[in-house]
Amino acid sequence: MEFALTHDQIQMQESLDRTLERVAPLDRIRAVADQPTPLAPDIAAAVAELGAPAVLVPEAYGGLGLGVLDAALLAEVLGRHAAPVPYIGPVLAGLALSLSGSESQKLAWLPGIASGKTVLGLALSEFASGARMDAGVSASQGMLNGKALFALDAATADAFIVADRAGGLHLVTANATGLTQTALTSIDRTRSIAELTFKDTPSEPVDQGDVANTLIRMRDAGRVLLAADTLGAAQRMIDRAVAYAKERQQFGRVIGSYQAVKHMCAEMAAELEPCRALIWYAGYAQDALPDEASLTAAHAKAHLSEIGRFVARTSTEVFGGIGITDLLGLHYLFKRIGLNRQLLGAPERLRREAAVMQGFIDA
Repeated sequence: MEFALTHDQIQMQESLDRTLERVAPLDRIRAVADQPTPLAPDIAAAVAELGAPAVLVPEAYGGLGLGVLDAALLAEVLGRHAAPVPYIGPVLAGLALSLSGSESQKLAWLPGIASGKTVLGLALSEFASGARMDAGVSASQGMLNGKALFALDAATADAFIVADRAGGLHLVTANATGLTQTALTSIDRTRSIAELTFKDTPSEPVDQGDVANTLIRMRDAGRVLLAADTLGAAQRMIDRAVAYAKERQQFGRVIGSYQAVKHMCAEMAAELEPCRALIWYAGYAQDALPDEASLTAAHAKAHLSEIGRFVARTSTEVFGGIGITDLLGLHYLFKRIGLNRQLLGAPERLRREAAVMQGFIDA
């Protein structure tokens, strides 16, 4: 049995890659990262025109109706270019509404998400990262109180999907009374994250069907997308390191001819390449193998977190001292990999979750 991407999936990746090569060169990424808030409406519009935000939205609401594997393939390309566009937030919010939203919520929000004209942020970190029971957001009588940290794609969000500490989901508009957004500064200046503070903030419950399963589906899909984003960023760093090793000369020879540099590049490629199949399988499992979905998502993100960090460090070393300078822009990829490592669960937590799921340790 051959497990490979379809022609359409390859074309989808190549089309997005060509578009980002054109609209998101290094100078544009640098300009966005230097702003107080990483906003790039022109890049976001180009990505939306290709249908990226619509990937998980059902066709009945203007979306593409594809699967998590397809969403991961797009995330890989976005990571490759360190694209400063909202993606994981709207995609997972669309998944939440598709699975557990009321019909009126679907009609009100999903077509806008699919077109890219509406952006929904996501406040899922406390649930995904295992925060204390007294942390996060509480819900009572249609009102939210508390704090949600590391809300994704907050800067341009028109509304948020918020998980409360009891396992409920809520839709909150960005201009709701009692909601305060505080931008959080992270090492990754290509994406916006925020702290959301709720004080008697009105919300709509997203409570149709099996909400507990919806939360898990969102968490697992998010982990796969972050792993794919890391894969794309790491592959770009390898490609640039190899190209540099073929050009840079020292002592009358290109540095790629030295055994030590060859070994560094070969080891990076050998460590990263198997990760591609791991992510493909994890993405496929989200829709086709529900019994394996959580375990494969945890494995994929934990492993990519470690391999991504290794590649980021090693590829920078190939460049020598110039690798850490702003001139090359490698640090945008380096830092994106670093933030991905922590979002929706660090590798240490994910390995523990995987051990519990497999019965190796108690919960």
